[in-house]
Amino acid sequence: MEKAFLQNILEQNKMTSSYSFNRVSNENADFRLNKQAASIGFIYRHIGETMNLFTTFFGLKTDIQNTTMGRTDTGQGKNVEQSNQLVKKGYDLLAQIIETTPEEDWLDMIDTPFFGKVTRLRLFSHILFHNSHHAGQISLTLSKGDIVS
Repeated sequence: MEKAFLQNILEQNKMTSSYSFNRVSNENADFRLNKQAASIGFIYRHIGETMNLFTTFFGLKTDIQNTTMGRTDTGQGKNVEQSNQLVKKGYDLLAQIIETTPEEDWLDMIDTPFFGKVTRLRLFSHILFHNSHHAGQISLTLSKGDIVS
C-alpha cells in the first residue's frame, strides 16, 4: 500500500504542477513580476535542479550542477527545453526512489544541510511541496508578469 500511496502523491504533484509547467515557453521565460523577482525560466530551472540535487540525499548520484539555489537570476533559465528535461528527470528519479526504497526505510533519518536530520518521507514530501510552491509562483507570473527592464 505504501508504494501505491506515494506513487499517487507523486502523480498528483506532477498533474497539478503541469498546469503551470506546461505553459512555460521561450516566449515567457523572461517574464518577471518586478525587477527583483526571478524570471519564470529561472524558477522553472530551479525546480528541475532542486529535484535532481535533492535525490542525492537518498543516495542517488547526479551530474546536475546547481546554478539557481541561493543564486541570483542572471539568465540561467533561458533554455526552457533543458529545464523541461531536468524536471522530467527529477520526477523519474522520485519515482525510482519510491520503487527502490523498502517500506521500513521511509522513517530512517537523513542528514541535510537545510533542515538537519529529517526522515526520508519528510524530505520526499518537501520536494513535492517545493514544486507546488514554485508552480504557484510561475502561475502568478504568467498571469501578472511581463518582461521587466
